[in-house]
Amino acid sequence: MIPENHEARVVDEFVEAVPDEKFFSHYKGGGRPSYHPKMMLKIILYAYTQKVYSCRGIEKLTKENLPAMWLAAMQQPDFRTINEFREVRMQALIDELFETIIHKLIEENYISFENYFLDGTKIEADANRYTFVWKKSILTYEEKLKKKIEKTLEHIHHLTQLEIEQEKKSENENSEIGEEKLKQIAEKLEEKVETLTEEIEAEKDTTVRKKKRKERSELKRQPKIFKKILSHE
Repeated sequence: MIPENHEARVVDEFVEAVPDEKFFSHYKGGGRPSYHPKMMLKIILYAYTQKVYSCRGIEKLTKENLPAMWLAAMQQPDFRTINEFREVRMQALIDELFETIIHKLIEENYISFENYFLDGTKIEADANRYTFVWKKSILTYEEKLKKKIEKTLEHIHHLTQLEIEQEKKSENENSEIGEEKLKQIAEKLEEKVETLTEEIEAEKDTTVRKKKRKERSELKRQPKIFKKILSHE
């Protein structure tokens, strides 16, 4: 279902050709869930060839885009895993491979410099649609291409940091909401304890008072537990 001349196949062969010693010198393993680092590299580099740079965008590709699903072997790493992999584990190698794969795709007429860097046109697999004609010298072209790649990588790193900060902010907000809810529950339980105390003092029936004391005793334990959680003890 993937055409023979599709850039996804170029990415697949390209990553497979990376020597293991070079590859694993950057990757120390670990993390959860565990995905093969070559698979992660393939989906990230392929996404970059499609001008998809956000971790959520890459995650979406693995669920909706056939070539990305093929490269991922139908696995679906979430956006957090993708961001950790590219920002923490293998940023330097990804940057290096991205520059190399863009050179390769342009040289082999899979994409054109103009279409990738200068407008919003989606990259297509049909190499016959593009011509490889440059008005300036090869040296000027190489310099221009390098600058464009560097600018694209800067954009990717900036976007990655924004996504990480946004995720941390979201987690903090959710944590604050959770703590506020616990405080409200604890306050309501304490009010219930006070009400039971008043009822016990006013109750004449010994059996009923004993039952209410037991209920109060159970309720008293819960606010203490919540307070320990809130104080992070």
